[in-house]
Amino acid sequence: MEYNYPLRYDWSTDEMIQVVSFFEAVEKAYESSVERNQLMDAYRNFKKVVPSMAEEKTLFKEFEQVSGYGSYPVVKAAKAGKDGDRIQGVQR
Repeated sequence: MEYNYPLRYDWSTDEMIQVVSFFEAVEKAYESSVERNQLMDAYRNFKKVVPSMAEEKTLFKEFEQVSGYGSYPVVKAAKAGKDGDRIQGVQR
């Protein structure tokens, strides 16, 4: 994909990597599939960087605007799933 991930320049390199890893997992859910546990681990790491719900919503919206992929439906599907499930074919 040819777009920029929504990042904040006051984040450390490690924090940026955590956020990008989460958004890459979201992409996988749309483009093929991603293991639920992998997605939830990426989301937990994302939440360490972005603990605020308001900032999370802002970043989700920014990511959807540039990619077309909604993060919320993917996270919702993962939370509803069980260990060992794969998240795939999420409806936009």
